[in-house]
Amino acid sequence: MSEWTWEYEGYDPAAERLRESLCTLGNGYFATRGAVPECRAGLVHCPGTYVAGCYNRLESTVAGRQVVNEDLVNLPNWVPLRFRCRLPGGPWGPWFSPDVCAVMDYRHTLDLRRGTLTRTFRYRDDDTGVLGVEQIRLVHMGDPHLGALRTVFTAEDWSGEIEVEAALDGDVINSNVHRYRTLNRRHLAHVRTGTQEPDLVWLQCRTSSSDIGIAMAVRTVVTGGQPVSSGVYSNRRRVVHRLVIPIAPGRPVDVAKKLALHTSRDTATSNPLGAAVDQVSAAADFSALLNSHVAAWEQLWRRTEIQVPGQAGRVLRLHLFHVLQTLSPHTADLDVGVPARGLHGEAYRGHVFWDELFVLPYLNLHVPEVSRALLNYRHRRLPQACRAAAAVGRAGAMYPWQSGSDGREETPQWHLNPRSGRWLPDHSWLQHHVGSAVAYNVWQYCEATGDTEFLHTKGAEMLLQIARFWADVAVLDPDSGRYRICGVVGPDEYHDGYPGGVRPGLDDNTYTNVSAAWVLGRALDLLRNLPAWRRDELFERVQLDVDELPKWEEISRRLRVPYHQGIISQFEGYDDLAELDWDAYRARYGNIRRLDRILESEGDTVNRYKASKQADVLMLGYLFSPKELQQLFRRLGYVLDDEVWRRTVDYYLRRTSHGSTLSGLVHGWVLARVKRADAWTYCQDALEADIADLQGGTTGEGIHLGAMAGTLDLVQRGLTGLETREDALWLDPVPLPALSEYGFSLRYRGHWGVGVRLQSGQLRIGVPGSEESPIRVVLADRAVTIAPGETCTLVLPTS
Repeated sequence: MSEWTWEYEGYDPAAERLRESLCTLGNGYFATRGAVPECRAGLVHCPGTYVAGCYNRLESTVAGRQVVNEDLVNLPNWVPLRFRCRLPGGPWGPWFSPDVCAVMDYRHTLDLRRGTLTRTFRYRDDDTGVLGVEQIRLVHMGDPHLGALRTVFTAEDWSGEIEVEAALDGDVINSNVHRYRTLNRRHLAHVRTGTQEPDLVWLQCRTSSSDIGIAMAVRTVVTGGQPVSSGVYSNRRRVVHRLVIPIAPGRPVDVAKKLALHTSRDTATSNPLGAAVDQVSAAADFSALLNSHVAAWEQLWRRTEIQVPGQAGRVLRLHLFHVLQTLSPHTADLDVGVPARGLHGEAYRGHVFWDELFVLPYLNLHVPEVSRALLNYRHRRLPQACRAAAAVGRAGAMYPWQSGSDGREETPQWHLNPRSGRWLPDHSWLQHHVGSAVAYNVWQYCEATGDTEFLHTKGAEMLLQIARFWADVAVLDPDSGRYRICGVVGPDEYHDGYPGGVRPGLDDNTYTNVSAAWVLGRALDLLRNLPAWRRDELFERVQLDVDELPKWEEISRRLRVPYHQGIISQFEGYDDLAELDWDAYRARYGNIRRLDRILESEGDTVNRYKASKQADVLMLGYLFSPKELQQLFRRLGYVLDDEVWRRTVDYYLRRTSHGSTLSGLVHGWVLARVKRADAWTYCQDALEADIADLQGGTTGEGIHLGAMAGTLDLVQRGLTGLETREDALWLDPVPLPALSEYGFSLRYRGHWGVGVRLQSGQLRIGVPGSEESPIRVVLADRAVTIAPGETCTLVLPTS
């Protein structure tokens, strides 16, 4: 089994949507699902092409109410290519489709190193004979506007003609998520088609409300046979280039379809259609495109690759491949966030949640320019976040739980439980902890890169406005002398209110309160360390009054953390909830990952039970090292020793259904850091979440980008204990027998390719030669300084 390829043998309609997601090709600007070229969208197939940041808003009727949703738009389909065969002078056979035609040796091969998807099969036509087909597809990593599909037809035992139709199809809707089928899903309007040259067709359209112009131009070139007939036919939404080509044994026919895609969001482009036509006209032949595409991927792999042996390493490479297809160096030039489901499907409507919390730590140390661009996406929407806070009578910035084009709250008002068929109110917009995630990402990026210019300007503005929001939300309880944050939802998401409560939200969610205290503390640290002139400018820009700061200091030390029975409570009143009979529900339903849907379908609610969807309290162990977490609790006036944390970890492990792909990742990370033998079980869950579709059909709607990136960071930071702080690399490796050998390279403070490798109890760090300063490396029992051009091997103590 190759380390660099994933193969899918045979044709299985039931697994086709999953394969399409996992075989998606992209370059950060756009991505195309791995759907077969000859089949249109339906229950089995779901072709899709998505441009990063291309959203549209539509109104629908849901449960008798008018609602508005913004979606990542499924663009016109550039892939369609179908064929049929005939003997000389005979009738045409049927158009080929794997759904109705018998195929032999059917295989898809996803080549991660080269960034290509290859399909090969043999097809026996009853009237002609056996036709061999090989198709290779790419979305160009070097030029973000290009894609290509080459099909090679080989007649094995007959001579005759093959008819090929290569199309651009604008008659598409957003149909990838079945539970959205009652919503308005037609986002494209003003579709026009045409032809520029005999072998070049084009399509242009606009999104119906956001008014984004979209243009595609396709050129289809035949080699190995001279077409005896060629023509174009079209209607308003679809244009087809039809070719009839002679074919015979030993004379393969090569049909290459090249795409150029532009939108009105592109920089330095005034006319998307003109740009697309010009670019596809000038594009090199397929072989040259493939070579330059592969070269671009080679460069990217050198900057980002992770080395882990065995099946775990193979899965990690697939995860990295999909992260880079969504967030590539091209992302640095775009105004986009981190779509939770990549550019691979339409689940979550392509929205941006808190997933950069799991994505940016890896990017920071490999492609920091991409991290900075993603933080700029948040900064551009800071004014909207401030307006959102003001609209509810609060100061500072209240970032939305779901974000899209302009930073307004995009969380749907209603969501469908497919198990019961009922539409239910969605209160997940109360996850204000997303603001803390933005602040955490700012701090982590600046610590990793040393980008003080960003920290002192845009980063500081975000950090201070988020701190200001928490300071205004926190309310002093005179009885306890503690500050409280009420009416929020934590990462768990199952619990969005108290049983029988009249208002949504929970009080004193520990994750929310502790992360808010961290934000306030970091904001104060930043202000103390700023040069006076920088501080004065910053105060003017954000209109911050110095008299606000003493309250920030007080709140950062006196936010409430609830406990029960020596356990850190998820929120105030958690201990009053009922225990769930976990064994009974597993026996009745088998898979209970989406326990909330099961209980609601029974007329019950998960709000009544001590049951979590994913890590909530334990998320603190993901964000902060054990030492930093203890310091945070100490600052708040609480004792968090190893025994309290161990009891807390055990308590919530027994009460979590793992209804999110992030759950296994976080639990594996936390358990590895406390050196628990069962950590690998949860790490495996995170590795297999998408390739095995553990959430039961969701991966076909888009990969889970946060979980994929998080598994990479599990090796990079979780197992190594890597922290970037105080102008040093801090390392505290933990043993995980199943992953006892690994390596990766880092881009750190101007150093490209800092090699880190753990093997046989030794940690080897190499700094490539350069004019940069030496790197200080701090371990638990020693510190070393490594100059450029030097390698240091450290023997780790045995535990």
